[in-house]
Amino acid sequence: MDTPISAPTSSPTSSPTAPDPASGDHPRRDWLLGFAMLALARLPEAVLVCALYVSGLRWVAALLLGLAVRRVARTVSAAHGPLPGRAVRPRDEPALAELVRDVAGRLDFHEPLLVRIVPTVRAALGRTRIDGVRTHVLLLGLPLLRNLTEAELASVIAHELAHERHLRDRRHGLLRFARAQLAERLEGRFRPLAPFAAPLLRASRSALWRAETAADADAARIAGAEATAGALHRVGLLDAAFEALGERWLSGLAQQDAWPEDFYDAFDAAVSDPYVARRAARAAADEDAVDPYGTADHPPLDRRAAALPAHAGSPFGSAVLTLRTGASVEEWCVRELTGLDREPDEEPHDDEVSAVLLLGLPHDRLRELGFDTRLDVLHAVRRDSAPQAVAAVLDALADGTGPLLARRLEPALRWAPATVRPALTRGVLANAVSPVFAEALCAAGWTYSGRWLTTVVTPPDDGSAVDVHEVLDDALRSGDLVPLRTLWASTEPKEWDV
Repeated sequence: MDTPISAPTSSPTSSPTAPDPASGDHPRRDWLLGFAMLALARLPEAVLVCALYVSGLRWVAALLLGLAVRRVARTVSAAHGPLPGRAVRPRDEPALAELVRDVAGRLDFHEPLLVRIVPTVRAALGRTRIDGVRTHVLLLGLPLLRNLTEAELASVIAHELAHERHLRDRRHGLLRFARAQLAERLEGRFRPLAPFAAPLLRASRSALWRAETAADADAARIAGAEATAGALHRVGLLDAAFEALGERWLSGLAQQDAWPEDFYDAFDAAVSDPYVARRAARAAADEDAVDPYGTADHPPLDRRAAALPAHAGSPFGSAVLTLRTGASVEEWCVRELTGLDREPDEEPHDDEVSAVLLLGLPHDRLRELGFDTRLDVLHAVRRDSAPQAVAAVLDALADGTGPLLARRLEPALRWAPATVRPALTRGVLANAVSPVFAEALCAAGWTYSGRWLTTVVTPPDDGSAVDVHEVLDDALRSGDLVPLRTLWASTEPKEWDV
């Protein structure tokens, strides 16, 4: 059962003040943009319904209208479903409860607040009703609780609670809902609304970006600018690593009818590896850059960090907060991630699904878990071995046919927006080719380094380890293939033409 971490006092959270014209806040404009985006998002159905109605197929028009209304109603009702995550009771987690109370007090946040832990890298503030009383719900991802310092976690909490001050009115709610509805229309192969949707999305994001920047400023005031900058960086890194490694592990083990018993221990160990951390940081930066239609509700990370006000020091600690019920929370989160429908003291599906210790797997098996692009690359370049495939890839990059190779590996690139196609092409090539390149190096005497990535290798002379993915990505970004060819020449191939 949920127990509020904080309760209302005699000093309720102050209501938002009237907008200052100098701040760039234009409520009337935002309302118009919100309704325009909703109308545009439903334009195809409206045109089709009208055409059917005029042509005499009124029962078909009524059916399509009913389906459209049902789809919207389902979207709205999904936001009012069961609360996600595992409830945090103050008596079970007194340290976390006290931290939330402290941050809330410093922000003059005095409304009922529930805290729930979710399995993924997530932090969000929502609303619900408990016994008819409007209550806020703070969601905190377990990877954040296990990897952020107390000061960084306080910054994350402050940022989310500050949203109640900067994003509390119906205008911002309409903008967020309308933007999400319109963004859905831009997914997939055909995007006829894109020329009209992109200007609306870019025009409407300014209000949300201002609110995010203001929440960052509040977080810096509460937890310090250094802790807030660190939290911004760490959250982006953790999210990218969770998507690249964590989801891959889960998918790979699911195919083997297994589940990772030590998932969070392995994830914590992985993100402490400098090569994993660097790869994740680059992936987070790339994700910020790939936004062809302006659908992102947050400014890019570097812009947010640069806008932080100077607030020296932090009243919070530099160690990671310890959860008293950490073991049971971790087990619950793993079961949520893997979909195991069982009680904590039961065996997982008896003999159907087996528990696996990721940290106990051989390094080669853990590196390859859920990830193998070797056959895709060999098929795309029509070669039989990794060394031959690498030589063919280098030739393709040199003669300018790299984008064609990328489309063979990922056909959906053909329909990607032109503005982001080069970045997506680079990502496809780096992700697919670098493991094959590393395999070819190892066939020539190099050795794999570490247990996490299939692309980090050490030369035969025991020199410094090299992340082939990073070398290839840098070459694709700059167009300079010399470092890549130098790396390949170190294998001194005798039987293949480069």
